[in-house]
Amino acid sequence: MSTSARTPAPASSTARPGRLVVLAVCACAMVAQSMVAAINLMIPQLASSELGLSSGQLVWAVDAYVLVFAGLLIPAGVLGDRYGRRQVLLAGLGLFALGAAVSALAGGPALLIAGRAVSGAGAALIMPATMSIMIQLAGPTGRAGALATWTLALGLGGLAGNVVGGLIAQFLPWQALFWAMLPLAAVLAAAVARTVPDSPRHPAATDGLGSLLLIGGLAAVLHGIVEGPEQGWTSARVLTGFAAGVLLLALFSWHGLRAAHPLVDPRLFRNRRLRAAALGSAASFFGLFALFYVNSQYLQYVKGYSAALTGLAIVPLTVGMALAPRVAVRLQARYGPRPLIGGGLLLIGLGLLCVSTADAGTPYPLYAGYLLVLSCGMGLSAPALAFGVVSELPPGQAGLGAGLNTAAREVGAALGVAVVGTVLAAHAGGPAARAAGFVPAMALGLRVVAVLVLAATAAAALGYRTDRPRP
Repeated sequence: MSTSARTPAPASSTARPGRLVVLAVCACAMVAQSMVAAINLMIPQLASSELGLSSGQLVWAVDAYVLVFAGLLIPAGVLGDRYGRRQVLLAGLGLFALGAAVSALAGGPALLIAGRAVSGAGAALIMPATMSIMIQLAGPTGRAGALATWTLALGLGGLAGNVVGGLIAQFLPWQALFWAMLPLAAVLAAAVARTVPDSPRHPAATDGLGSLLLIGGLAAVLHGIVEGPEQGWTSARVLTGFAAGVLLLALFSWHGLRAAHPLVDPRLFRNRRLRAAALGSAASFFGLFALFYVNSQYLQYVKGYSAALTGLAIVPLTVGMALAPRVAVRLQARYGPRPLIGGGLLLIGLGLLCVSTADAGTPYPLYAGYLLVLSCGMGLSAPALAFGVVSELPPGQAGLGAGLNTAAREVGAALGVAVVGTVLAAHAGGPAARAAGFVPAMALGLRVVAVLVLAATAAAALGYRTDRPRP
């Protein structure tokens, strides 16, 4: 087939195909995001399953997905720039389904964690490709609206993951969640192959060594955080993990400064806006995923909700993420990104502090209000943060920008799960603790996370201190 056969036709003749492309692309992003939310609904079932997961292994079962996701996002974005985003998206769907099958067949912790990691690699190919395709279709003048639509898809993915994950956890074995991904990925792959046009190719080089250094460094740091409560914070195993993490991340930076085509050139972060936006993206998901990890456990262990009811009870957490982005785009056009970044991140920190006060006697409407505050903070800040990263790079590096933005998010997510999971393991006696031990441990964990989010809020707002509204 000739290249011109895949070239998008003028907007006047493709209004309907354009909508079909957007639906197919957004559905892919929704599915990848839904697995992040759904696995948290499975935590009680996994903790009591025949797999025999320890507290640390349970954290890794959640974090393996986001860790590999984060480490491969940037090279995945570069692959989309080089080989075509449609092709990379299809490959990601295939890898995502393969990892789901491995997870469903797992008979022990190691295979479950490995399957989650493979699915994370597939999600890494999916996410920057979907974001880049949206930007490509929208053109320079429609970037902000495209990013808002993409953010809406992520919010709806979180909603779907919570509701469907809760229903599966209530009525089916945990393996059903992973088996369901196979036919879903097949349908999406067919839709993408039929509707999504090829994208322009740009010369770009992948950096395998840089990817290995980044994943290894993050994994070593997370290992130290997760193993700290059980092994002791001054044990040789934990200190070795932290030391190895620092060394590998330092080597990653050194390599980036000297390689001809690095995964990430550290000099990019001389750009104050890009640096602030990346920090803000990481901080927002640091807070959100810390909440994800404790939220379903609180509602089931402390409030006594069923898994299905828990999935529905989490819906307020997705409302703001689904509805606020469109409002955020209009506000950004008038006032610039700084108020949205600072105000949105502030709401996330305040929402975490509010949730940290919840106990067995907290009325659900009040708790839902806490979730809505945090959700609105996510919805207001996410488009401005994504735009802050992508807009500072040339259009030919849209894949790199999408990968960098999403990588910052997923690094924050992995750290958020590790930090709050570690606090729970240290103070509540494990993930299946009774309400008496779980509530104070949850409160402490969320307050630690909230303080760090608020500190990052101040730093990100300062990064935009000279911002002016853009026409």
